Amino acid sequence: MDDGKLASIPTGLINDNALASAVRNTYLSFLERRDALGLSNPGTFENINREVSRDVLLTNFMFTGLRAEWNKPISNSPIFQLSHQLSMGAQGMSPYTFSALYGSSKVFLQGTMENDGSLVARSNYRWNDSLITKTNAQIQSSQSMLSIENDYSGRDFTASLKVMNPSIIEGGIKGVFIASYLQSVTPSLALGIEAVWQRVAMNSSPEALLSYGARYKGSDWIASLQMQTEGPQGSAISSSYWRRLTDKVSVGTDLSLQFAPGLSGQGGPMGGSLQKEGSATAGAKYEFRASTFRAQVDSKGRLSCLLEKTILPAVRVTFAGEMDHLKQQAKVGVGVSVEAMSEDLMEQAEKGGVQAPAVPF
Repeated sequence: MDDGKLASIPTGLINDNALASAVRNTYLSFLERRDALGLSNPGTFENINREVSRDVLLTNFMFTGLRAEWNKPISNSPIFQLSHQLSMGAQGMSPYTFSALYGSSKVFLQGTMENDGSLVARSNYRWNDSLITKTNAQIQSSQSMLSIENDYSGRDFTASLKVMNPSIIEGGIKGVFIASYLQSVTPSLALGIEAVWQRVAMNSSPEALLSYGARYKGSDWIASLQMQTEGPQGSAISSSYWRRLTDKVSVGTDLSLQFAPGLSGQGGPMGGSLQKEGSATAGAKYEFRASTFRAQVDSKGRLSCLLEKTILPAVRVTFAGEMDHLKQQAKVGVGVSVEAMSEDLMEQAEKGGVQAPAVPF
């Protein structure tokens, strides 16, 4: 059979088949209505409350003790930078850390080496405008970790697949497997689902759970809600609310409630009592001309604040403090960051001659 006959068969079948024609017309009508809604990409399910957790609250910024960081940019396009960090009295931080960073429009590479030999390596690769693969490897004396994540960003949805410490060498599959999907259904509302399957060891039973999420975006506010179905550790509900008060001020709140089965008593699953634990956190972020101030308070009696101030174009000072009223404890952190940029790079940055690439962070 020649190529002409092969090409004519599918077209004839579609035109003569009423069912195939109806499916095709329905699909085209769906695409037209979908385009008319003007939906945008909602981001990933993991960052459904990113405005609160990653921008306003201090979870990713708080530190204690003394910290000094020296950054040496080598190139702006592609981005290449070396960094040395010293710390003293800081919880969870190594006394010395060396790191190197490279970034182009397709590749992002970062390696970190601590004084005890621990190594952390990250790599992101952009296959095209929609698909990015992220790899994270950690080698430590106590344990090692490997995670591989693929994010596909469509016009109005994001699908992600992540695996952590996968292994089949022990006669079965073990590790953590996470699949998530977040879809915009209206210009303001996005709905998503996340599924987790994990098995720590072959002699233990696998665990699975589902999480549902919703994100609603107003003119100057964003609210999100997440619900985790009941699993071995119980179920959980969390919500967040972010609002921009002015161009310089934004606030956010985070509420979470966990339900865990107890060991004895009545009223809970399997005859156990139902233990409930909740927490609430509220924070604010103020952006000034040369500084940023963040503050938060939570239901456990902790008051935290952090001030980042640029005193020179290449010098930034950070002050952090936390007071736990219930435990009568206080923590303080002071950090200095210096960027030793060469005169050629400073001149290029001032003139705007070299544009930094869109690195797939």
